[in-house]
Amino acid sequence: MAEINVKEVSKAYGKTQALREVSLDVEYGELFGLIGPDGAGKSTLIRILTTLLLPDKGNASLGGYDVVKDYKKLRRMIGYMPGRFSLYEDLSVEENLQFFATVFGSSIKENYELIKDIYHQIEPFKKRRAGNLSGGMKQKLALSCALIHKPEFLMLDEPTTGVDAVSRVEFWDMLHKLQAKGITIFVSTPYMDEALRCDRVALMQNGSIMAVDKPQAIPGRFPDSLFAVKASDMYHLKIYLEDSDNLRSVNLFGQFLHVVPAEGISESKLIDELQQEGFEEVYVEKISAGIEDVFISLMTKQGEEEHAK
Repeated sequence: MAEINVKEVSKAYGKTQALREVSLDVEYGELFGLIGPDGAGKSTLIRILTTLLLPDKGNASLGGYDVVKDYKKLRRMIGYMPGRFSLYEDLSVEENLQFFATVFGSSIKENYELIKDIYHQIEPFKKRRAGNLSGGMKQKLALSCALIHKPEFLMLDEPTTGVDAVSRVEFWDMLHKLQAKGITIFVSTPYMDEALRCDRVALMQNGSIMAVDKPQAIPGRFPDSLFAVKASDMYHLKIYLEDSDNLRSVNLFGQFLHVVPAEGISESKLIDELQQEGFEEVYVEKISAGIEDVFISLMTKQGEEEHAK
């Protein structure tokens, strides 16, 4: 039996449908990522799994305990880190940690082994008020507070949003160390690059799960050829390609445009066409799709299907 089981869960806020019959399973000790942009429904699903929201339809369980019927039991088994910093900013680092340990009938000393790799980085500032910490230090304090009662499940809602790149890498390194201690981790993120740090991921958009797989396997779901295209005038290149009958989609990826060609369009044919149109320094190369390419493809397909209904 899966450690986390979600079956056909739906949730609406008035006329806004946040979740649409979401189903997924997470295995024991897995680091599972929920990947999607703002408004995809990630936070709503995590709040249901942490017993903070009731689903309108469907059911969910963690460790065999139902999120509705067994919420009191589950709240002692879950460590939750919301997207926004929600600790007491007027309390010091140490006072926040002591408070959360006391709430769960524990102590810093009792579970220090679990948090020491994280906490030792902010322990020199334990007398500083939480509100005066940097973003990365707030992140480490929030994670320490979520772990201080030794939970079986760690639920993290966009924990690296607004944090610098170095702190993001450090944070994911910490998650892998926690995973090695047997904690099942469920984390949401809008960053596609973080998907590669997970054992499995679910791609989510408009309240629906579009795909669930190992991150290394997801690019194989891309159904088309893909070109990386570049020219000296990227602004007009994008406008031209979006109006072209020879291409099925055009998306900006850093310094390149990722384009899906129509059947029969080769790299050389596209280069010739662009040069004839007066574009200079034209570069076209066939490439392998990444997770972001697959996400955009699935999102476009989902939109077309909904429009057709």
